[in-house]
Amino acid sequence: MLWRPSPEAIAGSNLTAYMDWLRDERGLDFGGDYHELWRWSVTELEGFWRSIWDYFQVRADGDPTTVLAERKMPGAKWFPDTKLNYAEHILRERDASQMAVLHLAEGGELGELTWGELRERVAAFAQGLRALGVERGDRVVAYLPNSPQALIAFLAASSIGAIWSSCSPDFGVRSVVDRFAQIEPKVLIAVDGYRYGGREFDRMDVVAALERDLPTVEHTVLVPYLDPGADPARLAHGVAWRSVEERGAGAELAFERVPFDHPLWVLYSSGTTGLPKAIVQGHGGILLEHLKKLNLHVDAKPGDRIFWFTTTGWMMWNFLVGALLTDASIVLYDGNPGYPDMNALWDLAERTGMTCFGTSASYISACMKAGVEPSQGRDLSRLRAVGSTGSPLAPEGFEWIYEHVGRDTWLFSTSGGTDVCTAFVGGVPTLPVYRGELQARSLGAKIEAFDEDGNPLIGEVGELVITEPMPSMPLFFWGDEDGSRYRSSYFEMYPGVWRHGDWIEITERGTAIIYGRSDSTINRSGIRMGTAEIYRAVLAVDDVTDALVVDIPKPGTEGWMPLFVVLREGAELTDELKREIAQRIRSDCSPRHVPDAIYRIKEVPRTLSGKVLEIPVKRILTGTPPERAASRDSLANPAALDFFIELAGRLERSDA
Repeated sequence: MLWRPSPEAIAGSNLTAYMDWLRDERGLDFGGDYHELWRWSVTELEGFWRSIWDYFQVRADGDPTTVLAERKMPGAKWFPDTKLNYAEHILRERDASQMAVLHLAEGGELGELTWGELRERVAAFAQGLRALGVERGDRVVAYLPNSPQALIAFLAASSIGAIWSSCSPDFGVRSVVDRFAQIEPKVLIAVDGYRYGGREFDRMDVVAALERDLPTVEHTVLVPYLDPGADPARLAHGVAWRSVEERGAGAELAFERVPFDHPLWVLYSSGTTGLPKAIVQGHGGILLEHLKKLNLHVDAKPGDRIFWFTTTGWMMWNFLVGALLTDASIVLYDGNPGYPDMNALWDLAERTGMTCFGTSASYISACMKAGVEPSQGRDLSRLRAVGSTGSPLAPEGFEWIYEHVGRDTWLFSTSGGTDVCTAFVGGVPTLPVYRGELQARSLGAKIEAFDEDGNPLIGEVGELVITEPMPSMPLFFWGDEDGSRYRSSYFEMYPGVWRHGDWIEITERGTAIIYGRSDSTINRSGIRMGTAEIYRAVLAVDDVTDALVVDIPKPGTEGWMPLFVVLREGAELTDELKREIAQRIRSDCSPRHVPDAIYRIKEVPRTLSGKVLEIPVKRILTGTPPERAASRDSLANPAALDFFIELAGRLERSDA
């Protein structure tokens, strides 16, 4: 055990207040036992989700009596007799002078938006969108960084009942078109350029290309992000951001209440092979999930400042926006988290009085490797929580946070997905933190570990499944008229049960351990090992900064398992280092998972959202043509594939 909340922290948590309310208003007394509360929440679905509706005073038209008209997956129907609006709940009555948003772009000045300013600007931009012809159900898409404009535009679009979708401006033309063209947008909102890592990137030619390849776009709203004088006249359908706001100046906030399952936004799968799946989620489902998650699990309170390092191309941006459903404010950052060095975000934490620092496991690992000391020379006294997601956080990462950030830090490692726009395993403010373990399954999320026959496991690794519906599950995939792509994505292995594609262990004490993607598991002599376990061992070697491992089938053998490593500057892949890596895997994982070969690479190929391309690399090395194995436009670093393509050619020649 690395941390335990104090009795005062438990008593003052939002979760305890909710349990007290359940006792007083519903006659449900769980005696402060979170696991008993969880069991009720996933057994009595209607009672639990109606309690969330009532406790957080959801504003809606209609009758919420029918909570779950059809309790099945896929196809669950939640609150079918109600109408509401997600943005209305974020922009509810607040103290106009209170800060809502702190924001910083690399190379810029720290700025802020009060609740009064945010409401005023959303009202103006929404009216400006209406003047451009945007109506309920129209798609408004954004090619924007993590900026106030992205937040304002999203809230404005959703207030109208329009459907939002966004990509980060580091996406290439093909990647953006592959996503946005599927949903036929009416309005595109885009920046002229952005800064990253001390460099400026002009995107005007990209925006012009997007206009050309998105024929349904009638207006392109240009945000002068890099150049204050950026000219919208350079674009075929260009209109200045300022003119759209000015057109709606003085407008009153208005909200179009829509059916519970009216689309709110479209998120996308990584799209490493074929078109990304266009995942549609609804106003009501996201509202209830984010009210629950940000209030009860993240424990956001008045005075808190919630941060998560993300871009607009990752669901964590949408999740961070959801923190505005609480009484906290949020911190937005646009730029390179490692520029000018790995201290940048910790400096931001001090400057903003951040109370919750959200990041990725890979960022924590990079800080460890760089020798960063967050608590030295900084006042992080307001920082009470660190969140980690994106990939499993190694046990060493847990220890590093407690040794170098603070012993009183609540570290909550989480796991979830774009598919539900939340974490379904992770933080619980009233429970202790154990090394390498996620605290518990989230309320309302019936997470189980299944064996191959669909039997639940405790204390053993199995397929991560969800056995009861959640409101934020996708309504559908855009363009998937008969639902076949949706069903094949989640429900083929266990009919009626959502298979997520991760390996998970539910421990006897109710914590969870994620072992990586189940579709990239390496089975050697019957011993199944998640790639995350191998990476954990490899990255414990000082000279290794990143890694990728795959298992290549070879008839008549156990297969060929190469390991690819990125080394720190100045290090060499010597025989001694290879032996050190092999020994670490042998002792930490199993002797059977010692790699057959170790190669040095410049960088690990990753998707635009940072996921390692294990399956596409495996396909390339087994002879799949590279263009079929992975879409380069979906990659953050497409040149990283070149090494594997060249290696595949060498392997083919040697076999011949």
